[in-house]
Amino acid sequence: MHHTTTLLIELGAIILGLGLIGRFAGRVGLSPIPLYLLVGLAFGTGGLLPLSASEDFVAVGAEIGVILLLLLLGLEYSASELVGSLKTQYPSGAVDFVLNALPGAAAALLLGWGPVAAVALAGVTWISSSGVIAKVLTDLGRLGNRETPVVLGILVMEDLAMAVYLPLLTALLAGVGLAGGSVTLLIALGAVGIVLYLALRHGRLISRAVSSDNPEMLLLVVLGLTLLVAGIAQELQVSAAVGAFLVGIALSGEVAEGARKLLTPLRDLFAAVFFVFFGLSTDPTAIPPVILPALLLAVVTAGTKILTGWYAAGRVGIGARGRLRAGGALVARGEFSIVIAGLAVGTEPKIGPIATAYVLILVVLGPLAARWTEPLGVRLRESRKPKEPLPECHDGTQQTVADPAPEAPAVDAATVTEGNGPVPGPEKDGIAVSDPR
Repeated sequence: MHHTTTLLIELGAIILGLGLIGRFAGRVGLSPIPLYLLVGLAFGTGGLLPLSASEDFVAVGAEIGVILLLLLLGLEYSASELVGSLKTQYPSGAVDFVLNALPGAAAALLLGWGPVAAVALAGVTWISSSGVIAKVLTDLGRLGNRETPVVLGILVMEDLAMAVYLPLLTALLAGVGLAGGSVTLLIALGAVGIVLYLALRHGRLISRAVSSDNPEMLLLVVLGLTLLVAGIAQELQVSAAVGAFLVGIALSGEVAEGARKLLTPLRDLFAAVFFVFFGLSTDPTAIPPVILPALLLAVVTAGTKILTGWYAAGRVGIGARGRLRAGGALVARGEFSIVIAGLAVGTEPKIGPIATAYVLILVVLGPLAARWTEPLGVRLRESRKPKEPLPECHDGTQQTVADPAPEAPAVDAATVTEGNGPVPGPEKDGIAVSDPR
């Protein structure tokens, strides 16, 4: 069979299969990311049916997928929002880094992988999945809750930290040494500073230069600019993903909104290809030996993320139930953990299997933790409360059934308070009262 014919058949089968898998995941309420990884494992080296003709195309598509992931992430935030998050959330960001990066670094060192692998695995366990978390918060109807801005603030801090972390990791993986790594880090910091300054001071001019009423022209200009900047950033060893992220930050207003709508389908397509490619590059026979370390690491870092959310929400005066919800929402890892592992797998091949198993566990456990952390915590707290003794009768014996309490007057549910906010009540003027705790 001709090479082009085989390529078209393989690509068509991959894309069709991803579409069917995505529909299935949506119906059962799961993220499709673990299923995409499993597809890659099934058709990669050592899998059921290795793909050969489409491997190079899928590799290029995976690079584009990473670039579009970071571009769309940058389009979600304005420069002023990033600066505001830095000013208010930096203590929570520091706690998030310490609690969640150190377990990954310690695990790599205990497994004897060396310092470079420790830096890479620290990033894998540190960064939560913005895409999975945003979908979970939407599905659970928590976008109006008081703890949600705290969760989003931590995600913004992590995403902004990627602009510093990825160039540093790229330099370490390239073996450029301390001096070369310092230069790369300075270039990255300078680029971030310049982009933030231009976006704050001249964001309207930049957006006006890119803007177009023709959707086709807008798509071509934004996508072309992003790929160009990503390529230049890669040449400077700053990371193509960081270059794409900075382009997204620089665009704002209607241009950012229009570009987001046009590029979201492309991002979804190439991001799915990226997850498949990561699975293709991982030997499935290498996963069983690391299942136990991955499971232990997942359990530990799920707990540290819950502690992170508890601390961050407590800083702004949110009650216990809201703090538990914030912690449970942060548990999921996904796309960016795989991005980091994908960068490192060429230098440290052992990271691929453990990162795949780790993400598979937490991308499934994350939505469950977001849903059940609060009710489980409430049950545990209530079970620890001492039970009041029953009143005694006149003869000194204890009553078997307490006297019924007088009926309480009816109170509107929307006015009942617990902790720091109202309990969800009935609709008022057609608008449902959200739970701000």
